[in-house]
Amino acid sequence: MSPIHDQSYRRYEGKRQPLGRGWLVIARNGIRTLLARRVLLGLIVAGWLQFVVRTVQIYAATAYPTTAQFLGVTPKTFLDFIEWQFLAVFLMTIYVGSGLIANDRRANALQIYLSKGIMRIEYIVGKLTVLTAFLFFVTLVPALLLLVVQASFAGNLDLIRTSPHLLPAIVLACVVRVLIAAGTMLALSSLSKSTRYVAILFTGAIFFSEAMYGVLRVITGSTAVAWVSFMGNLQVVTDAMFKVEPRYETPVIVSALILLGLAALSVSVLERRVRGVEVVT
Repeated sequence: MSPIHDQSYRRYEGKRQPLGRGWLVIARNGIRTLLARRVLLGLIVAGWLQFVVRTVQIYAATAYPTTAQFLGVTPKTFLDFIEWQFLAVFLMTIYVGSGLIANDRRANALQIYLSKGIMRIEYIVGKLTVLTAFLFFVTLVPALLLLVVQASFAGNLDLIRTSPHLLPAIVLACVVRVLIAAGTMLALSSLSKSTRYVAILFTGAIFFSEAMYGVLRVITGSTAVAWVSFMGNLQVVTDAMFKVEPRYETPVIVSALILLGLAALSVSVLERRVRGVEVVT
């Protein structure tokens, strides 16, 4: 019989990580795992197609002044770019976000995460970082790069000088859209163990709110009811950021409060659902 080696206490000789770094590990591993999927890479490529089209538009407007009348670049060009990225954001949010917490709940991994010295806020921030990283890559990154392309083709910064609000508007519009979409999806993902059910909930919430707006608009004959629409509130706030003529009669403050309320609701749901011990209600 082989001898039993001494298994007495030994000091940990590994590298000690500072507290509060758990979210970074979750985010890094989550992003690395998703990047190995071909479907996600396809979504990223598709999300950059509009950037290519807009680049051609900017080049044509710069190289051929006669086309500037209908291809000219204005702040609204960037507003349209951000809004037309809705499909890319929608698909990316569903594909990346629906299983971020739902998969952990199905595998009972949530309890393991929170029993390893990882705080609840670290877990949530780590998962949120995974989704926002991909969403920013198809919204903020191409939008800012498009602004660089415009300045390069024009050979000047006249657009930024004449519209000093443009750069802050691009950043704020992308940040608001990404955080609202990511926060909502993460909250829904914490409610179920089924990624399909979460995807249906997110899709239903968006299109049901659009349908409600359409019905109320017909009944009231006014666009002031746009506050019931998920996309309507984003558009009202974005119009104000880019200082363009409002498309809806809904006051900006109302839409801003609705979005803040949605964000607060998402935080509340996550606070209740992300726990080390499953709570049955």
